[in-house]
Amino acid sequence: MMIEIGQALPDIDIAVVDDGADTLRTTTATLFNGRHAVMFAVPGAFTPTCSERHLPGYVKHFEAFKARGIEVYCMAVNDAYVMKAWAVSQHVPAGLKLLADGNGAFTKALGLEMDGSAYGMGIRSRRFALYAQDGLVKQLYIERPGELRVTTAEAMLAAV
Repeated sequence: MMIEIGQALPDIDIAVVDDGADTLRTTTATLFNGRHAVMFAVPGAFTPTCSERHLPGYVKHFEAFKARGIEVYCMAVNDAYVMKAWAVSQHVPAGLKLLADGNGAFTKALGLEMDGSAYGMGIRSRRFALYAQDGLVKQLYIERPGELRVTTAEAMLAAV
């Protein structure tokens, strides 16, 4: 069942990459409770749209989110080593955290997984973005397959 506006984010163990430092293991409750946050998810690190357009938009506009007191998280069903390498290659600034949902547990708990087996990717996250306050989903946007419109940094800045 897919998460809905007004529901609490599920509390799941997750790996966090921030500023190219060693990966931190924490829980999603620790990350989201008591905060205003935007989390966007991509089907995979180093994939074309994700690397050329989606993450770069959030890197470019990170300071605008920060100025509004909004934390930014990027999640993918990739391991922490891949997410760390992707952060370095994309020049992700300190504070824009990448969440490595290696086994897809958080993605599945959100009900936002997709089967990318036809493309050799296995189970991945759908492309989505959400805005949460104190761990409660206030806004949720899910892209149609092949699109990048409602989950861009610009769209989320306009929405929050």
